[in-house]
Amino acid sequence: MRPFKRLSRRELLRLSTFASLGVSSSGWLRMLAQAAENSGTQKPKRSCVLLWMSGGPAQTDTFDPKPEHENGGEFSTIQTSVPGIQIAEHLPGLAKRADDLAIIRSMSTKEGDHARATYLMRTGYLPQGPIQYPTLGSLLSRELGTEGGELPNFVSIAPNRFLSPRAFGPGFLGPAYAPLIVGEGAAPAVGPNGEMDIAASLQVRNLSPRDGLVDGQNDARLSLLNTLEDDFQAARPDVTVTSHRNAYAQAVRMMRGSAAKAFDLEDEPAELREKYGDSQFGQGCLLARRLVERGVPFVEVTLSGVPDQPVLGWDTHQNNFDGVKSLCGVLDPAWSTLIDDLKERGLLDSTLIVWMGEFGRTPKINENNGRDHFPAAWSTVLCGGGIRGGQVIGQSSPDGMTVADRPVNTPNLIATVCRAVGLDPETQNMSNIGRPIPLADHGAEPIEEALAG
Repeated sequence: MRPFKRLSRRELLRLSTFASLGVSSSGWLRMLAQAAENSGTQKPKRSCVLLWMSGGPAQTDTFDPKPEHENGGEFSTIQTSVPGIQIAEHLPGLAKRADDLAIIRSMSTKEGDHARATYLMRTGYLPQGPIQYPTLGSLLSRELGTEGGELPNFVSIAPNRFLSPRAFGPGFLGPAYAPLIVGEGAAPAVGPNGEMDIAASLQVRNLSPRDGLVDGQNDARLSLLNTLEDDFQAARPDVTVTSHRNAYAQAVRMMRGSAAKAFDLEDEPAELREKYGDSQFGQGCLLARRLVERGVPFVEVTLSGVPDQPVLGWDTHQNNFDGVKSLCGVLDPAWSTLIDDLKERGLLDSTLIVWMGEFGRTPKINENNGRDHFPAAWSTVLCGGGIRGGQVIGQSSPDGMTVADRPVNTPNLIATVCRAVGLDPETQNMSNIGRPIPLADHGAEPIEEALAG
């Protein structure tokens, strides 16, 4: 069954008007749609970059500092480019770009377990029963992407999937909407002078023909494979076979076209690469810009693998302040440069950037000078396309323990993301059990004040 969209009352009235006039939908409506497409009045195509903070970042030490309270810890605050908005001292680049940021300080969820919270924030739903919910990238890229392109519609850079693998998958949408994963578990190669070659770890492997093949041999092998798979699929018309063939077709398009060049960061000026930062996350953000520039609608970059930090990155149960300082030292230049780079290329207005993890950290510092899991009151940040920046939305209490104003839950955040990229949060897809599931859960209300125009 094809996915369907719930019609609004206005749309139903419009359709009923067409019917009363005896207008045939075969031809006239198609011509009308084509005319609208060519009129130049359509909104630009949207993209989304998710900066995923694996482990849960400490809101008190990033975007919701509490300098007047003992829970505030040892960091000081800095004034941003927006009067009255302060953030933690180790984010100086982002402080200068606060005009682009909508800081949500009133996230409130109920999951403090890494696996369940990751699943909730990345799919919009709790893991329950037999329904296999898709990750956000699969949902949005399905709506925003195109079929048959050289590049996939969803690319995931250096994800940490081991605690909650289903939170990173396409769920009931099927393998056709799974991400192309690069950089996962890949240790940077060592260059000729002993330096770490991070860019090499972010390239797509096995796209070049095998050494020794002469012209035409590779095409002949692919043709033979296609013939064999035609026979196999004719006898076994199954979705698994179709998905397998689609994956091969995507790989072949990347091999034969220029798409693989998108992953070659050596094409970028050394000065720009340095601004992003000599880290997998920094170079991953540069790769995200290159992919968005080439029409990829959804790219996610995970911040983890920082030297001397936990595998989950922001999981700072011990030595929180040393850890956050190191993590912000990677985050700040990468995200700041991504904003500038997209803006200079005229892409920021059509590219939504979402910064979030699975939950926040306890305002109260534990006996190990760390902060523990805390979903009750924490922060996320939106910027770029579809977002009205230069503001703080919501407020936590002076001690950071509760939400004091404008609580935001996960469905509301997902609905806001959908609206920012031009999608109706009530758009539905048919699940693996035959039940229609909206992009954002029933009852979700977008954060209207966060949305531009």
